[in-house]
Amino acid sequence: MTGRPYAVPVPKGYRVGPWEVREPLGSGAFATVYAARLAERQDPELPPVAALKFLATGTRTPRQLHHLRDLAERETELLSRLRAPRLIRMYDTLIVDDPGHPELDGATVLVLERAAGSLDAVLAHDPTPESGPALLAQICEGVHQLHHAGWLHGDLKPANVLLMADGSVRLADFNMAAELEGTHAYAPAFATPDHTPPELLWPEVDERGTRIRPSADVWAFGVLAHLVLTGTFPLPGGSAEARADAATRYARGAEELRLSPELPSSWAEIIRDCLAPTHPERTARVPGTGALLRRVEAAAGTARSARLPRLRPRRWRLPALLATATTVAVLSGTAVTYALRDAPPTASAPPTCEKPAVYEDEKHGRGYTAGWNGTWEFTIKRGDGGSQVREAQCLLRHLHGITEVGTADGDFGPLTHGAVTTFQKRSGLNADGVVGPGTWRALRKADAATDH
Repeated sequence: MTGRPYAVPVPKGYRVGPWEVREPLGSGAFATVYAARLAERQDPELPPVAALKFLATGTRTPRQLHHLRDLAERETELLSRLRAPRLIRMYDTLIVDDPGHPELDGATVLVLERAAGSLDAVLAHDPTPESGPALLAQICEGVHQLHHAGWLHGDLKPANVLLMADGSVRLADFNMAAELEGTHAYAPAFATPDHTPPELLWPEVDERGTRIRPSADVWAFGVLAHLVLTGTFPLPGGSAEARADAATRYARGAEELRLSPELPSSWAEIIRDCLAPTHPERTARVPGTGALLRRVEAAAGTARSARLPRLRPRRWRLPALLATATTVAVLSGTAVTYALRDAPPTASAPPTCEKPAVYEDEKHGRGYTAGWNGTWEFTIKRGDGGSQVREAQCLLRHLHGITEVGTADGDFGPLTHGAVTTFQKRSGLNADGVVGPGTWRALRKADAATDH
C-alpha cells in the first residue's frame, strides 16, 4: 500500500457482491486495486479470480466527491462502451453499501481482469527488455483502437500498460480518458509530467477541464517508446519537474531532444515525429495513429495488425458483464512484485497468420496462437473487428483448413460467420457462429500436444 491521499484501505476477506478481497495489488492517487476471488458463483460467466478497483466516491468533501465521481464515471463509461482486444476488460461495476464502514460506504468498485504484471514492473526488472519493440507495437495498436473509437487515453505511461500471462498487452487506467468532441476533448486537470506534451503542462482550465487533442497521446507514446528502447527519457533532467521544464524550453526552441544514439534510425524517426514540440507540428508529422501503427509495426518487425472496421457506434456498446480473460488495473505507485515473462514459450518459430505456433497458457494449458492475443475467453461475433477476429480467421484457415473464411482481414463478416459455423458443427459445438470460450478452446487445442 502506498498511503496516498485517496488510497482506499480494504481489509482482507471483505466481501463485495460475490467477491472476496485478497491482497492489495497497487495504489495510486485516486484508487486502490486488490486481488479478489469468487466466493459465491452467481453467474457462470464470472472467472474464479479478478481485480477490484476501489474508488472512494462516498466519504470525501463535496469538491473531492465531484472529482472522484468524474474519474470513476470516465473509466466506467469507456470500459462499458468499447470492445477492443488491447484494452483492459471490465466484468461489472458495484457500489459498496456498508454504513458500518464509513471509509468504504459509497465506494465505486470496478471488477476487472487480472494481469501478470505491468510494463512499469518489467522496466524495473529490465530497463530495455528484448521484447520492447513488440510490446510497443501492441501499445500503439491499443492507442489506435481508442482513437478509432473516438476516445483519448490522457495518461499513457508504463504503469498503465498491463501484460497478460501470454505476453500480450492491455491498456488500463482510464480515469483521465476523454471522448472526442470533434477535434478535441476535455480531461481532468491532472497529468503525469514526464508523459505530458508541453502545451498541456500549464494548460488553461475551464469548468469542463483541460482541452486535450489526440496528439497528446502521440507525444506520450513517443516518450514511452524512447523509455522502453533505451531506458532513458528523451529530455534532460534528474527529476520529473526538471524534465517538464526542459519540455517547456524545447517547445520554445531553447532546448533540443536528446535521443539516444543507440536508437535504430527507423525508431529515432518515429520518436522524433511523435515528440514534435507543438500540436500543429506533431499533427503534420503524425496525422493519425493508423499510419503511426504501420510505421511502428515495420520498425518492430511484427506482423501488420488487422485493419479496424468502419465504426457503427451502437455495435460498440456492451452489456456491463463481458465474458473475458484475466488482468488487473495497476495504478502508478504499485507496490507488488510480479513474476515477469517477456514472451510465452513456443514450440516452434514465432507465430504468424500462415504458421500458428504452440504456446503455454497458465489457465488453459498448451494451445495454438497466431498473434499473442490471449483470446481463450473473449467473445467475438458477426459485426466485430480487430486483431482477435483476425487471429480466429488465421486459425480457421491455416490450422483447420477452412479456406471458406476468406482473407484474414479482421472483419467478422458473412464469410467468417459461415466458417465459424462450419468449424462448430465439425467440432460438435453449438453452431451459433459466435466465437466464445468453447469455440476458442477448440480452435486453439487442435493437435496442440505436438508441434505444428
